[in-house]
Amino acid sequence: MFLIFDTETTGLPKNFNAPISDSDNWPRMVQIAWQLHDKEGNLIENQDYIIKPEGYDIPFSSQRIHGISTKMAHEVGNNLNEVLLQFKEALKKAEVVVGHNIVFDYNIVGAEFFRKDIDNHLQTIPSADTMALGTDFCQLGGGKSGRYKSPKLEELYEKLYGEKFDEAHNAAADVNATAQVFFEMMRIGIIPADKLKLSSVELQHYIELHPSSIKPFPIAVRRQVVDSKKKKKVSFSNIDEVEIGSYFNFHNHSIYSSLQASSHLNELIKKALENNYPAVGLVDLGNMMGAFKFVSEVEKTNANLKKAYQEYLDQKEKAEEEGLSFTDLEPRKNPLIPIIGCEFYLSDRPDQKQFTKDDPDRRTNVVLLAKNFNGYKNLAKLSSLGYINGFYFGVPRISKKMIAEYKQDIIAVTAGLMGDIPNAILEFGEQKGEDVFQWWKNTFGEDFYVQLQNHEIEEEHYLNDVLLSFAEKYEVKILAQNETFYTEKSEAHIQDILYCIKDGEKLSSPVGKGFGKRRGLPSHEFYIKNTEEIKQSFREFPDAFEAYDELISKVQSYTLKRDVLLPEFGIPQEFLSDEDKIDGGKRGENAYLRYLTYEGAQKRYPEITDEIKERLDFELEVIANTGYPGYFLIVQDFCNEARNMGVWVGPGRGSAAGSAVAYCTGITNVDPIKYDLLFERFLNPERVSMPDIDIDFDDEGRDKIIKWVVEKYGKNNVAQIITYSVLGGKSAIKDAGRVLDLPIFETNNIAKLIPAVPGMNIAKAFAKFEKLAPEDKALAQEMKDILANPKDDRYEVLAAAQKMEGCIRNTGIHACGVIITPEDISNLVPITIASKDADILVSQFDNSVAENAGLLKMDFLGLRTLTIIKHAIKLIKEKHGIEIDPDTIPLDDAKTYQLFKEGRTVGIFQYESPGMQKYMRELKPTEFADLIAMNALYRPGPIKYIPAFINRKNGVEETIYDLEETKEYLEETYGITVYQEQVMLLSQKLANFTKGEADTLRKAMGKKQRDVLDKMYPKFIEGGKINNLDETKLNKIWKDWEAFAEYAFNKSHSTCYALIAYQTAYLKANYPAEYMASVMSNNINNTKQITLFMEDCKSIGVDVLGPDVNESQYAFAVNEKGQIRFGLGAIKGIGEGPSEAIVAARKMERYKNIYDFFEKISSSQMNKRVAESLVVAGAFDEVDRYHRAQYFDIDATGKTNIEKLLRYGHSFQDSKNEIENSLFADFADEVQIEQPKINPAPEWQNMHKLNKEKEIIGFYLSAHPLDEYKYQFQFLQGALSKKEILEHKKEETLELEKVTLPIEILEVDDADDDLVDLPADILEGEEDALIEETSKIVEPRGNFNFLNLDEIEQFKNSVFANQQPDLFNNDKLSWKEKQALKNNTPEYMVAGLVTEYSIRDGKNSGEKVAFLLLEDYSGSYSFRLGDRDYMKFRDKIDVQRFVIFKVKFSQANDGRVFVNITDVIDLKEAFEKFAKKMTVVVDINDLRKSDIEFFQSQFSEHKGEQKLNFFIKNPDDEIQIELMSMQTMIQVNGDLLEVFNETQKYQIFLN
Repeated sequence: MFLIFDTETTGLPKNFNAPISDSDNWPRMVQIAWQLHDKEGNLIENQDYIIKPEGYDIPFSSQRIHGISTKMAHEVGNNLNEVLLQFKEALKKAEVVVGHNIVFDYNIVGAEFFRKDIDNHLQTIPSADTMALGTDFCQLGGGKSGRYKSPKLEELYEKLYGEKFDEAHNAAADVNATAQVFFEMMRIGIIPADKLKLSSVELQHYIELHPSSIKPFPIAVRRQVVDSKKKKKVSFSNIDEVEIGSYFNFHNHSIYSSLQASSHLNELIKKALENNYPAVGLVDLGNMMGAFKFVSEVEKTNANLKKAYQEYLDQKEKAEEEGLSFTDLEPRKNPLIPIIGCEFYLSDRPDQKQFTKDDPDRRTNVVLLAKNFNGYKNLAKLSSLGYINGFYFGVPRISKKMIAEYKQDIIAVTAGLMGDIPNAILEFGEQKGEDVFQWWKNTFGEDFYVQLQNHEIEEEHYLNDVLLSFAEKYEVKILAQNETFYTEKSEAHIQDILYCIKDGEKLSSPVGKGFGKRRGLPSHEFYIKNTEEIKQSFREFPDAFEAYDELISKVQSYTLKRDVLLPEFGIPQEFLSDEDKIDGGKRGENAYLRYLTYEGAQKRYPEITDEIKERLDFELEVIANTGYPGYFLIVQDFCNEARNMGVWVGPGRGSAAGSAVAYCTGITNVDPIKYDLLFERFLNPERVSMPDIDIDFDDEGRDKIIKWVVEKYGKNNVAQIITYSVLGGKSAIKDAGRVLDLPIFETNNIAKLIPAVPGMNIAKAFAKFEKLAPEDKALAQEMKDILANPKDDRYEVLAAAQKMEGCIRNTGIHACGVIITPEDISNLVPITIASKDADILVSQFDNSVAENAGLLKMDFLGLRTLTIIKHAIKLIKEKHGIEIDPDTIPLDDAKTYQLFKEGRTVGIFQYESPGMQKYMRELKPTEFADLIAMNALYRPGPIKYIPAFINRKNGVEETIYDLEETKEYLEETYGITVYQEQVMLLSQKLANFTKGEADTLRKAMGKKQRDVLDKMYPKFIEGGKINNLDETKLNKIWKDWEAFAEYAFNKSHSTCYALIAYQTAYLKANYPAEYMASVMSNNINNTKQITLFMEDCKSIGVDVLGPDVNESQYAFAVNEKGQIRFGLGAIKGIGEGPSEAIVAARKMERYKNIYDFFEKISSSQMNKRVAESLVVAGAFDEVDRYHRAQYFDIDATGKTNIEKLLRYGHSFQDSKNEIENSLFADFADEVQIEQPKINPAPEWQNMHKLNKEKEIIGFYLSAHPLDEYKYQFQFLQGALSKKEILEHKKEETLELEKVTLPIEILEVDDADDDLVDLPADILEGEEDALIEETSKIVEPRGNFNFLNLDEIEQFKNSVFANQQPDLFNNDKLSWKEKQALKNNTPEYMVAGLVTEYSIRDGKNSGEKVAFLLLEDYSGSYSFRLGDRDYMKFRDKIDVQRFVIFKVKFSQANDGRVFVNITDVIDLKEAFEKFAKKMTVVVDINDLRKSDIEFFQSQFSEHKGEQKLNFFIKNPDDEIQIELMSMQTMIQVNGDLLEVFNETQKYQIFLN
């Protein structure tokens, strides 16, 4: 007999591997059904029982699957004990028990047997599991480790019968289907006889009895599943009768919910105003990052509402006075109330950070709202605790215990499906849900509300009924409130795309849980509904709006803006003031700051003159009036402490360098009086504002000083500042394209429509449309056209990207910002933690609002240049014994100015760009003021004045002043307004502006504050007239200022950075080897930069030698001969440990040979990998006579010489240690171990040696493979052309981009991941803008249209950037016309070494595709050869082959640009193929008989078929003549050119 059975339960077990005796683990059985069949498949018995619950509820999550509710089970259920006894009797008849996933059902029934203490013989009866038996039959993909996935019963049934069965998940129906598939699998021979406990004869008999498919067995099945899914009918009453009262949306998620919502703050506010809601809420998931900006936006909105209402009243009053009719609609009068909340993640174990599959972290949610400022503080505290204590896999978790501790002035709401109470009801049943409900009611009392939701989801209908019953029972008020993730209904798909971006999924994946599924909301109703839609959604619950009046009445409006809270600075006892304790004054701090200032002034100045005293007193008075002496005390404290710790502090940064107090107290190191720097630019005496002092530290010491600040002020009082990385325009397009499965090239084409201006996105392109360059305007217009045409194939991606712009992708840490507070920072603002270091606290509010939120923000910047100077000075002291103090370096050093004049500024701070080098050569600076000016001018806007500045400086152009009175302040810049300070000083002199007014003017011009400028313009003109100045010229000056001041730079900052630049230039000019060694050491991990610096060293005559164990340090160092030695740390596989060991072991004496090296280096620091790296890098080349290949030579035992040397060193050290610890310690130096013999071996080929070098260092060190054909390469490049040799002309290929980037933006890794836009008033302090240079405007070189490999991509993009593919008209061309078009395209040439070459199968059978990597001096480029080209060129291409490629560019219909190889030539044939003649350039005055003999000798040795010419020149009278040799024909080759090059006397050009 076969017994087939199935069960339905209250859910799933926590642990599937738990024993059945673990009653808490195993769910309860709510239904059991079984059938008994004989061996021929005949149905003997059929039973179906629902079980009456015994002290438990059936959760809705289970009910919705099997259709059995708690109510139904109580009404029709049977006694469990009786059912189990019946089942036990059925088991006695069974020979084989059958089920689908039978192990689960065995455990469920077994657990119930255990609970009732009934003997369980189920496990002893043989079983057959249709799930296991059907796995290979169904062959479903997606199983673990590549195996087949186990089929569900429905899948197995459908495989056998081609259709689904009815009432799945009803135990009776499942049993019937299981019986059917079981006997069908028997019939078709899937199940073996031994599994059935049948003989083969019996099985064959069964098969013969059933020649046709097994039909469903004729039983009656209760329709419980289908009936449970029938929609409840509702009465559609008139929604006009529904009164929503003071309803408003509070359960709103915004972009701050990190790729989980797309609503922007302004959209939430706009929707609230459109629907005339009294309030609006923000409830982000797990964080409060948007709280400050949300409240600020509402405050701004309320100010506009108030203004509009007052204007309405004024107009109404005026109309009444004039007796006119007034019909304007009355605008909104009442302000909008902002309500801050947070949807917290709850966990019973928030401190636990490790969980298992069987014991997971169970999380639920709760919505908490702040009633007032104290409630906000408690929310901030809870949010902070979630990150500090409970952060786990990206989720900040808190516990109910924490909530109970910080519940004061907080409102709790039940939340949505994942809410603590709803989840308990759905997952564990109503009884458990009621227990949880009571906890929240008891904890929050009258501040606890039930939230009813209606997003057209089945679970919500059930939940609302249960929650209403709880609310009625416990007298809790109800609130109708939908949760929102996006603003408009049409944006539902945007939410899906965001989820896909966050989880790395595609939109085509089905929604659900598990492998291959994606996250998604269960309906499209999670948008902000208007009043009519709200009424419609909650028409069944009209009383759910009544509690909103009470809710609103509990909320007190508050602002999050406050004055900056300074930490208390401990001042000496003698400066303390008793009056300060009474009124909170700053007398003591002011007195101590005055003391420190004058104490410092005595050290800074030989004599404190009246001018100095007046300046210091003025500044101290302003500081006292503004109330920020503590700020200066704190900054000077850590600046001076940094110096005491050996951390280098920069001379100053930004406008703070204009403060003499800052200079005297050691905050800055540039004398503002000497350089005419203004304090008012830093701290306007007419407005109280927080000072902003940014400090540069050497990048090695920055973390030390931050650590000191943390220790001084307390770990919980110091935090770093968060940054929000958002979806920018291009990244939003690329993400949307990936999610929507658009081909990459199509996505990239759409992304290219965003103008290539840093920081540009779709919104900005539209907002600034009229200001865009013509070519950019065309791109923006195309985006507009796409968005206006939903039928466009690009519409979906671009529209999605437009909406997603600004959504926060993730967070980071501000590069330099540090917050210091007087108390635990989480008492003031919500905080999070750094992703890479949980000990680092980070504010949830970003830099743009830190000060307004009351936070003292300091910028601790790490400036690598300071470290470079520090290391260079250390090397100079070690090499020359000279102690250099950067502060005393003379500012008139001739060598330094000569370096600037020649433009040799590679590695010089702020002056190393090619554009700046060009201007330096033209300017020929002679004084420090020139450097300050150029540092300020080399920026967007002012850069156009550089030619005039240079011409006036060099006397080529006359210096003109609009008014003679301006000469005093413009003379140093040759009549050109360069600095913002000049505008301030001239406004005071010309128009009698006060210092404060002058600064206000500067700020208004820089920020284009038209209303402020309009007010100041008449004052400027009138003031000038009072001073008897010409009004016409005053107007011209004002107009010039308006056009220029927005770009005019801050002289204070320019002076400080020019000083650092001068210091670096001084060191390079006077100690080039030491300085460049330091530069390379501080770029040790940037192989591209090191290559650039090595080239520069070569050009200035400084040798850079490869690594050597006898001279190299960890960093780059300088040897006794003044040569730079390559740093060991730049070799891959060698860290600081081995490097330090190598240096330490040679302190007494150099390594005598390779054996001496291994004897001295501890085996703990010298393993095989380190030794091999040293060999390959050439670090042993000079320590012994062996070449590199010998170290890798293998002996008969299979050991390399490196391994033998390592073993030798280990044995030697062991023996030495044994002797040192014995009676014979005096003889330790005489240890004798046989040295391994290193036999001769063939040397590596040069190519192999160089490739090994590149592997271990990152670039070719001792030479470049192309050096073998360097003259051929130079010839193709055009470097040996007549024009190049005779005129020495190299085309200037560099242009300056007309854009500016704040320095902090430049440090962001992903340029597309823009930072959140900051308000204009916040950006005002970001003066340190840099010019963004295009690397090159690439032009092909010479007669062969030659391109370096690193130029191909840029050239391709520049040529085809504005050529949109013709998607329609190309089809009109015939094939011949297309070929002619293709053949007429220009041909270009590249050359190099093939370093990678692979061949793969093509799409079509028999076709091949080749991929190869070509490398030259500039870099590398990948090429692809299709089948036809591969067959054509396969004999000419191979790895390690030097080749010339002729290439053409072509654009496909879809916009993609391809590089096609049209010919392949060996590089060694370049002269033979393309050189027609060689010309020798001879100076007639230098021509001697020996020269004639030299020519005869060389040309007879290199006879050939190419022409020979002589170019004779006489410099004295500038006569030159070119002569052709009539008899001599030569062979042009590399050897011949090398001979001429070595003489250093003759120049050669070809063709």
